[in-house]
Amino acid sequence: EEKPRKRTREELRALWKKAIMEQILLIRMERENINLKARMDAVETKRTKLDYDEILPCSKNTLVMWDGMLATPNRAEVKFNPDELLAVVRAGVPKVRRGEIWRLLSEQYQLRNRHGSAPPDIPYEELIRQLTSHQHAILIDLGRTFPSHKYFSTQLGAGQLALFNLLKAYSLLDREVGYCQGLSFVAGILLMHMTEEEAFHMLTFSMYLLGFRRQYRPDMVALQIQMYQLSRLLHDNHRELYEHLEKNDIAPTLYAAPWFLTLFASQFPLGFVTRVFDLIFLQGTDVIFKVALTLLGDHQDLIMACQGFENIVDFIKNQLPALGMVSMEKVIGRVFEMDISKQLHAYEVEYHVLQEEMISSPQRGDVDRMEKLEQANRNLKRQNMELLEKLQTSHSSIHSLEATVASLQSEQNKLRSNVQTLEIERAALLNTVTKLRRLLPDNCLIEEELNFSIVNEMRANVGLPPLSKNNSSSSLEDLDTEVANITNKTRTILPSQLRHRNMSGDSIGSSVSAGSTASSDLLCTENLQNNTSSCRPLST
Repeated sequence: EEKPRKRTREELRALWKKAIMEQILLIRMERENINLKARMDAVETKRTKLDYDEILPCSKNTLVMWDGMLATPNRAEVKFNPDELLAVVRAGVPKVRRGEIWRLLSEQYQLRNRHGSAPPDIPYEELIRQLTSHQHAILIDLGRTFPSHKYFSTQLGAGQLALFNLLKAYSLLDREVGYCQGLSFVAGILLMHMTEEEAFHMLTFSMYLLGFRRQYRPDMVALQIQMYQLSRLLHDNHRELYEHLEKNDIAPTLYAAPWFLTLFASQFPLGFVTRVFDLIFLQGTDVIFKVALTLLGDHQDLIMACQGFENIVDFIKNQLPALGMVSMEKVIGRVFEMDISKQLHAYEVEYHVLQEEMISSPQRGDVDRMEKLEQANRNLKRQNMELLEKLQTSHSSIHSLEATVASLQSEQNKLRSNVQTLEIERAALLNTVTKLRRLLPDNCLIEEELNFSIVNEMRANVGLPPLSKNNSSSSLEDLDTEVANITNKTRTILPSQLRHRNMSGDSIGSSVSAGSTASSDLLCTENLQNNTSSCRPLST
């Protein structure tokens, strides 16, 4: 045998170099697989976030216009034409790029409006590492925020964790507001279209620069002013509807407070809510009044057709949000054409004047009565918010139960189908057995009848009830099984009978007689088994 040739230094170096290059290639391929999986997960998460129906799909021309605006160099410092921006927003906003477009609109709003208090400059990463005193309230509201949306429905899933981080960070940033019910829906809408940190910056922009934080303050004074403004808008623009609501003691607080606190997100379809957000980032807080006024005005006839406090409130809270996408798009189209900024300013001044007159009144009794009424009003508002939470929880439970019922009904239908299939198979098998019996020779059928009578005699000997032909086994194999069972039982009974007779003092002759009887039964059983086994090839 020849010895293997010793490799030279150059050959070993080449082998090492090849092995190292292959290992590097494997590492690169593994890294690329990890990056590819991460990109696929990101795409799937984005698809889950954007799982809602748009009320106005974008045309190709609109997409081209948005692409051009988003690709503008130094766009944060470039002012676009307001009319052009309004026209392209009215034409539609693609939901896959809605987050980028909202940031663009916020930049344009800040360029046109320099007023507004700037938020504290604290990084988001630093805020989420801290603890907040509002943690319990935030955790309770996580399950109530978009419970039917796939991204937020999983308990402590990715959506709920992101929502918790965002709300916790804002409660630490804005110590005066902290956390208020309704903020979770606003934050949830933002998280559907952007990352946590981007959503945090958009939330601070909405609260500080757009001025929404006023309505979330603990005293709720700004919300009271908004309810007064909405009531005055109804009075001046839809007098009959206003009088109908006043006649039934229905104040805007009963139905419009959730609209303002959640920006319509808690009750209306997501496609409609995102269009409202498009307008809010373009025009500011006036959009909420315009949408509320248009919703009530466009459906005035339907509301006035409802009689009674409960029917009216039920229609406004439950039936109005479910009127359909076409109706919602008409509402959005009317909002683009409205301008009520001057009216709102006049109503706010009017509210403050009335408040000052009531406070400066010399009649102390009126002041005391007013304070009691305000206290009662606050209590009623608190109760109303609690009832609203219970109602939302009930709606969530109803949706879950409806899904369970639908699943059980589907399972029941499948079982019924299986039962019908089995019944058809049983009928076919019975028909086949009948045909096979007709093919058997006559002598085999006679032996089967004889065996059946012998089985009944043996069952009578061991104390079992006789078999009827209707309930008996329809095959010779079943008859063999019955004979074997009776044989085993006879063999079990025989020793016990012998012992019993010996203990009772019976004669040896009777024991012999019993033994011979049992032996004859066993012999008969064996003969029966031989008969049935001899007939089995014929049945086969």
